[in-house]
Amino acid sequence: MRDAALRVRWLGRVRYDDALALQHALLHRSSEEHLLLLEHHHVYTLGVRAKAEHVLDDPASVGAQLARADRGGDVTYHGPGQLVGYPVVSVPVAPGAIPAYVHALEQLVIDACTDLGLAGTGRIDGRPGVWVDPGGERPRKICAVGVRVSRGRAMHGFALNVDPDLSMFAHIVPCGIAELGVTSLAAEGVNVAMSAVVDAVAERAGSLVTRGRKGEHDVCRIERQDASGPEQAIVPPGTGTGTGTGTGSAGGLGSGAGDRAVAVSLQVRGSRALDRRLAAAGVDPSASLHAAARKPSWLRAEARMGGDYLGLRRTMRDLGLVTVCEEAGCPNIYECWADGTATFMINGERCTRACGFCLVDTRHPLPLDPAEPGRVADAVARMHLAHAVVTAVARDDLTDGGARAFAETIAAIRRRRPGTSVEVLVPDCKGDESSLRVVFDAQPDVFNHNLETVLRLQRAVRPSASYARSLSVLGRAKGAGLTVKSGLIVGMGETEHEILGALADLRSVGVDIVTIGQYLRPSAAHVPVARWWAPAEFDRLREAASALGFRHVVASPLTRSSYHAREAASSVPVVAGSACAG
Repeated sequence: MRDAALRVRWLGRVRYDDALALQHALLHRSSEEHLLLLEHHHVYTLGVRAKAEHVLDDPASVGAQLARADRGGDVTYHGPGQLVGYPVVSVPVAPGAIPAYVHALEQLVIDACTDLGLAGTGRIDGRPGVWVDPGGERPRKICAVGVRVSRGRAMHGFALNVDPDLSMFAHIVPCGIAELGVTSLAAEGVNVAMSAVVDAVAERAGSLVTRGRKGEHDVCRIERQDASGPEQAIVPPGTGTGTGTGTGSAGGLGSGAGDRAVAVSLQVRGSRALDRRLAAAGVDPSASLHAAARKPSWLRAEARMGGDYLGLRRTMRDLGLVTVCEEAGCPNIYECWADGTATFMINGERCTRACGFCLVDTRHPLPLDPAEPGRVADAVARMHLAHAVVTAVARDDLTDGGARAFAETIAAIRRRRPGTSVEVLVPDCKGDESSLRVVFDAQPDVFNHNLETVLRLQRAVRPSASYARSLSVLGRAKGAGLTVKSGLIVGMGETEHEILGALADLRSVGVDIVTIGQYLRPSAAHVPVARWWAPAEFDRLREAASALGFRHVVASPLTRSSYHAREAASSVPVVAGSACAG
């Protein structure tokens, strides 16, 4: 393997389909060397040579998913308490290179186990993986290994049992080997935290690339985050954590005394939960800027309520439309509306999630309005827009996450005004492939999904989202041949080092356009501002992002996802029929 830096990422608990899509994105779109370390929810995966009879019980009966994997080997189990490693790295195209790579994976795990205090691990000829007491009377597998190598790039990898529920292996014939058992570090008397195992593996991971050089901004090792995954953390509609303050056209949480009491209760409860999440992520809320702290001069946007602004506002009211410009309290609203541009928010104005930085209403969502796509198209025509941006609240209460409404709105705009380019800023649709495909097939001119913040802060400020899922969504959009965009906000406690790492991850999955702006706290119940980033720092981030290969970068204190969207879109030429493989 060539000399290269290795990017190590501890992603926490990740849904199997999201991890698989992320691997494919890195495999097809990045020439860099990556190691994804994570846990999965309960899932049984079938390799390309798996035998159906080796699945002994219905996975659903034990709360597990069944998934097909394009790796070698038979059936295996992944779940909480098991460290899964997915190296996406280069492997020489040469005789014997693949067995040598598998040997290197096994050795990495053997060495890490030794570092953790477990001696006596090794190999058994003809049976890939790592075994305890391999030459003794009772050999038992502690780590499964299965890979796929395509055109000199490898994916999939290893699954090291730290302290999983070993009874889950009883419902399958693990790796097709009935006569030998499985074990774990805990079962062998090595009781260590997952974070310690992650660190041990990461320290040994340099062996996967020649001379094992770890480059700047490439290693991201963090303490174990909240183990609950996005599916378990989604806030039920109407029971948000209080980070939304209800600024929709319906008048917030209501005008009665009872409604105000509910609003206060939700905000207090939400603030406490948010403080706990921030503390777990290494951010001290008490050390942040006070909610009433005066903004520096570069963050003060001038209010310009001229005729163009007021005319666009009347158009929105006449058509009963909602804009994210108003709902999210965007500081650029006067500039953009004065220029006759706006970002339309569809699927209602109530979000089923409660991100710690967002002002959007989190009450119980209302049914979709089937006439909304047509009204958006009417507004685009009235405004003579050359470029329309369409976004939405998250609608986890809908089977498709609101994807169909995006497709219908794109189609309606193109029927009403064919010359208008359409950009969509979408939620993650819970990573569901069929839902995302509905949006992909509508062929928006720009597909935008925001990563929002760095890996360490994801669970704190986006408790119902996932860093890995967002990267997988962006990678899948690029695989569908779309121009892909994402955005980051700074000032919530991240470091410049972490921002550069997030930018590298976005570029690795094929993102073309990136926006970076300063976080502004919507209310005292939201994530506090850790600090103001200076204009010179944004200049430095812009230069670094451009050096990574992004086609267009917008970075400034007042930058938001849709700021100068038409200029960004026009900077990335669209080539018909240019869909990428993967």
